[in-house]
Order: sequence, then C-alpha cells, then structure tokens
Amino acid sequence: MKLDDKRVRLAAFHWLEEQVKIHGDALPRPILQYGFEIDGERVPLISQQGIFKPKVLEEIPLSIATTVHGPYDDRMSPGGLMHYRYRGTDPNHPENAGLRRAMAQGTPLVYFLGFVPGKYIAVWPVFIVGDNPEGLEFSVAVDDQSYVDAYARAAAGGFRIGEPEDEGRRRYVTAIVTQRLHQRGFRERVLEAYNRQCSLCRLRHAELLDAAHIIPDGDPGGEPVVENGIALCKLHHAAFDGFFLGIRPDYIIEVRQDILTEHDGPMLLHGLQGMHENRILLPRSAKHRPDQRRLEIRYEKFLSISAGAR
Repeated sequence: MKLDDKRVRLAAFHWLEEQVKIHGDALPRPILQYGFEIDGERVPLISQQGIFKPKVLEEIPLSIATTVHGPYDDRMSPGGLMHYRYRGTDPNHPENAGLRRAMAQGTPLVYFLGFVPGKYIAVWPVFIVGDNPEGLEFSVAVDDQSYVDAYARAAAGGFRIGEPEDEGRRRYVTAIVTQRLHQRGFRERVLEAYNRQCSLCRLRHAELLDAAHIIPDGDPGGEPVVENGIALCKLHHAAFDGFFLGIRPDYIIEVRQDILTEHDGPMLLHGLQGMHENRILLPRSAKHRPDQRRLEIRYEKFLSISAGAR
C-alpha cells in the first residue's frame, strides 16, 4: 500500500531522532533495516542498495547510503557539497531517476554514512542539489534539522520551500556537518580498532570512551585517521591531553614524576599512578596501531612539560 510521501518522511525523521537518543550517533544496521511502522506498514530505512525507496513510497527514494567497503567513491567536500555516485553507469537507471525527481521537487532524504562495519551515522535532511551525468554523480547538501519543522508546515500547506536563500545556508550547514562527520567517524573507527575499550584501563562502557588524538586535530599530522588515535576513557583522555601521562613510542605509559609522588585518594593511586610503566592495549591489526613517529613527537612534548613541572 502506498502512503503519503511527506508523512512517511516526517515519521522517518522523527523516528531517527529517537533512535539517536537511544543508541547514540552510530546506529546499528539491523534496526535501520527493520525501520518503523506506520498505518500497519513497515518502513525500512536502508537496504542492500545504496539508493533506497521503501515499497510504501511511490517514486522518490527515502535514503542514500555509503558503506565502509562499498563499490562507490562517495566524497565529502569540507568547503562545499557532498558528492554521491550514481547507481551503475546508466544515468537513467530507475534509482538515479528517483534522485533526479528528488532534486526537481526539493524532497528531503536521509544520508547514512558507514564508518565501521554494521553501523551508520544518519544525516538528515539532505537534498540533491546537483546532477553531473558526465561524472556519474549527484551533489548533496545538508540542511539544518530545524528545516524538518518547516517541512512539516509545508506538508500542511502553510510554508513555501525551496527559496533562493536555501543554497547559501545549505552550503554552510554542509561544511559544518562534514567536519562533525569526520570527527564522529574518527571516534567510531578508533573505538572499533580497540574493541571498544580503554587502551589503558580496559574500561568497556562506550558512553565513557573517547578517541584521543595523538597529534591534535589541526596540527600537521593531526588527521582523523586511526593510527593518530587511541581509545581512552574520559579520565585517561583528560590525563593524556593534560600531559599528566605520556605514551612512549614503544607503547609504554609514563606518569609525570610530580603526579607519581603526589598523595591523594584511591582514584589517583589506581587511576593514574598505577598506570606507570604499563603497556597500552594495542589493536589486533598492525595497521591500526598508534603511529610511532606521532607518539615520538607527542612524547617529546610530554618530557618537556614534565621537566617544567618538577
């Protein structure tokens, strides 16, 4: 049974908002594949196809997706728009034609970006704003989620959408969201590499784990890649960033001398002092281990700060 297009999209947006509150940014694929129910009909949000239209919709896809090891080289441009590859090489493939209709009608979609196997970060609402048949790709822009309320009013006939000023706002929002996605993706990839536990104390509660940069973001060598990251709980992340402790290029932890001789409570004793001269937990994959050159640069700064703290 076909349902009202706008009503389904609004229900999907609100359902995703609730799922993010429950699961966090990284949504498990199974819940997206099952989706939600409306008027007794199940509405999945994702499938094996990157461009996906559930059966309850007439013509226009509900979502697009990029997988970790997918066949397409979808790209995010920090200063402009996202680029999404066609399905295959035929510009008139039904799925490509569906996105073209979305562009013509200004229809909002969901973009699912896979950063680790089986989990996706959802971005909505997104719009198809350009079509490049020669390059076999669409241009995609993100809008502010407050647009969903405007879209709801449009569905009720009380709001005009697709105004000329949308372009500038969407380019700005897309640039901001793209930067956030890089950081969210960095966290997910680092936590996955470390089996979702702190590399110092082995804490496994994901809500209390961070992906710490070895070289800070924005510095030369500070790219959001797994080898520039270490999974740390929030305590040890703060201690690492504050140079209370350092990690040598041979993966051994050193606690600053003044911290080692300080007397406080059990948290200092077991949480910091007890880490001294331990070896960090390393990812199983050698390619995901902390880059030793980056560690050396960081460790030299740790030594400099330690000397000043004595």
